Amino acid sequence: MKIVALLTGRGNNTMKDKNVRTVLGKPLLYYPAMAAKTCSLITDFYVSSDCNKILNAAEECGYKKIVRPAELALPTAQHVDAITHALSVMKNDGVEPDILVVLLANSGIIKTEWIEESIQNLLKNPDLSASCPVMLEMDSHPYRSKCLREDGCLGTWFDFKGRNISTNRQDLPMNFTLCHNFWTLNLKNSLYSKEEGQQPWTFMGNNIKPIIVKESFDVHDEDDIIRTEKWLREEAISYES
Repeated sequence: MKIVALLTGRGNNTMKDKNVRTVLGKPLLYYPAMAAKTCSLITDFYVSSDCNKILNAAEECGYKKIVRPAELALPTAQHVDAITHALSVMKNDGVEPDILVVLLANSGIIKTEWIEESIQNLLKNPDLSASCPVMLEMDSHPYRSKCLREDGCLGTWFDFKGRNISTNRQDLPMNFTLCHNFWTLNLKNSLYSKEEGQQPWTFMGNNIKPIIVKESFDVHDEDDIIRTEKWLREEAISYES
């Protein structure tokens, strides 16, 4: 079973150079890169980006560069297209993964043990399509969220006609949100499957095993850098020998 890590990040962001911003003396991407690098189950490590700063910083962590075409690095580009491009480059390199750990360069909220658990989930159950961290989120439950109608007033996302929905969070079905730090894919059952996966991340397939974590976020502004540093200190995350 070939298990490969793919670190992904683009240079065109609303926060300039956020993927290589200094976080406790290291570029932000150092933390997802090293979380995977210290996982003994992963044998090969690649980075996909259009940005030399990202490519060079990841190379220092032991990742092989994949230069992403400019059209796959636009704000409108889909993540799946960058993943597919990277897999084609790997194939030309003689590397064809069965399991792909897709790492997001803009989140330092990640642990090696989470990655290992996600891989073990797929190894133990070959019918799974993916495994990834999720957070329980009841405050923004879809039953409680609102959309904007064409008349400018609020509406519900679902047709609740004939149903009595409780206003109490504890009465609602559990609601989970996907974390944007990493996704581990069984490629046969996800990206390579003919069956359409769950929207909007259809490349993850339909049988996704969750890893429930208490906190996860990616970096969008300066406050997120501070929050990341605080989390890393509290969790005592360090990859120094």
